[in-house]
Amino acid sequence: MPLSEQEQRLLDEMERHLLRNDADVVSADREGRTINYRNVTLGAILVLVGIGALVAGVATQLIVVGILGFAAMLGGVVLALTPTRTDITRMPAPGSTSAPRRTAQVSFMDRMNDRWDRRQDGH
Repeated sequence: MPLSEQEQRLLDEMERHLLRNDADVVSADREGRTINYRNVTLGAILVLVGIGALVAGVATQLIVVGILGFAAMLGGVVLALTPTRTDITRMPAPGSTSAPRRTAQVSFMDRMNDRWDRRQDGH
């Protein structure tokens, strides 16, 4: 059974609204996260040290050394893959030499409430 004209219009409007808001959610998730190459390098070195300790632990049959090697490998992978969070409110705009935009500390919920209000107002 086909949709009526009104139902089709409502469905199209809901789809546009969802796509617009979904894009906001996706971009907000990645906002402020950067790759820290120093952490990637340190993580890779830690993984290599962990592999060496694991092999040494197996070769000498010292279980403690093997477990420490595995823990070092795991820590290196976590360190290398965890992005660092940058505080966008404290970073000056590109090409700007002005002071940071916000001086007062605003809570996460206040920022989310402000975004919700702006979205509902159509901004």
